[in-house]
Amino acid sequence: MVEQKDLKILVTVSPDELKAFVTLYNTGDNLAIKKDEIIGALDSQRVVFGIKEDIIEFLVESPMYNEAFCVAEGIAPQNGKNGMVTYHFNTDVNKTPTLMEDGRINYRELNLIQSVQEGQVLCSLVPPVKGVEGKTVKGRVIAAVNGKPAVLPRGKNVTISEDGQNLVATTAGEVEYLDATKVSVYTNHEVPADVDNSTGNVSFVGSVIIKGNVLSGFSVEAGGNVEVFGVVEGATIKAGGNIILRRGMQGMGKGTLIAGGDIVARYIEYSSIEANNNIQAEAVMHSNVKCGNKLELTGNKGLLVGGTCKVGNIVVAKVIGSHMATITDIEVGSDPSVRERYKNAREEMISMESDIKKADQAITILRKMESAGALTPDKQEILTKSVRTKVYLSTKIQEVKHEVAALDEKLQQEGNGKIRALSYIYPGVKVSIGTCMMYVKEPLQYCTLYRDGADVRVGPIDK
Repeated sequence: MVEQKDLKILVTVSPDELKAFVTLYNTGDNLAIKKDEIIGALDSQRVVFGIKEDIIEFLVESPMYNEAFCVAEGIAPQNGKNGMVTYHFNTDVNKTPTLMEDGRINYRELNLIQSVQEGQVLCSLVPPVKGVEGKTVKGRVIAAVNGKPAVLPRGKNVTISEDGQNLVATTAGEVEYLDATKVSVYTNHEVPADVDNSTGNVSFVGSVIIKGNVLSGFSVEAGGNVEVFGVVEGATIKAGGNIILRRGMQGMGKGTLIAGGDIVARYIEYSSIEANNNIQAEAVMHSNVKCGNKLELTGNKGLLVGGTCKVGNIVVAKVIGSHMATITDIEVGSDPSVRERYKNAREEMISMESDIKKADQAITILRKMESAGALTPDKQEILTKSVRTKVYLSTKIQEVKHEVAALDEKLQQEGNGKIRALSYIYPGVKVSIGTCMMYVKEPLQYCTLYRDGADVRVGPIDK
C-alpha cells in the first residue's frame, strides 16, 4: 500500500494473478492523485504486465473512492485440443428394420453392410492443436497443455498410408467398427443356395450371406455378420457381428443363434438365442433368450410366449404369454452373464454346505468309534479324508460366499429394467427385475412393469 498523506492506494492481485485492482481511499482532504503514484503502487506489488492506461487516466481525472477498479489484466493460457479421427463411413448404423403401414417389417431395408473397395480411405487423422501460453500481471509465463495426437484404429485388412494420416482398406469387403477401438475390413462369403450336404459347415473370417436355408445339424460361423434369406432349422449360427434372418428360425429344440451384435428375425421358435446387444423379431415362441440390452417384438404379432428370457435393460412386446397361461419366465435389469454367474455360485455354495454337513456327520460318528477303540485302519483313513475335506471346503466356501455377495450387490445396483406390454400380459408369466420377482395372476393391459424398491410395480405404458 502506497500512501500520499491522507490519500491511500490499495493494490490487490487476484489469486491466479490474472487481474490487478486499485482502490483509492480519501480521508477527507481530497488531494489530487497522479498517474505516476498509481503506477508506482502497481510497481511496488510487481504488477508490470497488461496495465490498462485508460482506466488509470480515468481514475486520475475523476477519482472514485472505496471501489476496486481492474487496472491490469493478464492473459489466460489456452489449452490445446486433442487430435481426432474422422471416419469416412457410418460408424452408427441404424439396425432397426422399417415398420410398414400394414404392420409388417421390411427386412430388405436394413442397410447394415457397408461395402468398401481396395485402396479406399476409411478414416483420417485430424492433428492436435497446440496450446497458447498465458501471462500473469506480474509477468510470469503460464504454461498451456498441448493437445495429444489421436491414433488410427488399425484392425484387419487395413493399412496406414505412407504419410501416417490415413487408414486404407487393403481389400474389398465390409467395413466393421464393432468394438469402437479398431476398424477392420472383412470380405463377404456368399452361399448361393442352402447350407446342406453340398456345402458342409460354413466357417469364415468375414461376413456370410446365405441365399437359401440352413438345414438342421449344420453350423455357420462368421467373424462378421451372417445374413440368411431362407429359413433356419435346427442349426447353429455364430457371428461376431449381427445375425439377420429375413424369414425366421424353426429350431426344433436344438437351433442356436449367438451374435456379438444384434439378432433380427421375423420369428424364432423352439431355439436358444443370445445377442450381446439387441434382439428384434415379430414373434419369439418357446425359446431361451439372452439379450444384453433390448428385446423388442413388433410387427403384426409382437408375441413373446413360453421359454425363458434374460434381458439386460428392457423388453417391449405387444403380447406376453398367452390366454392358456403358458409358462413364460422373463428376467430384466441385469447382465444375463452376471445373473448366470450368481446362479452358479449360489448352487456351488449350497452344494458345499451340504458336503460340509455330510463331512461333519462322518467325523462325529468316526470320532465316537475312535473313542471306543473300534476304529479300524480303513475307518481311520476315512476320518482323515473327511477332516481334510471339511478344512478345504470351509476355506473354499468363504471365497464362494464373497463372490455371491459381490454378484448380489451388482444385481441390486443394476436391477432397473422394464417390461412394456403394448397389449396384454397374461397369467403364467413370471417376472424378475433385478432381485425382485412377481407372478402375473390376472391379465394386465397396456402397462409397464418396473422395480420400486423391493417390489415389482405395474405402471402406465409410458412409465
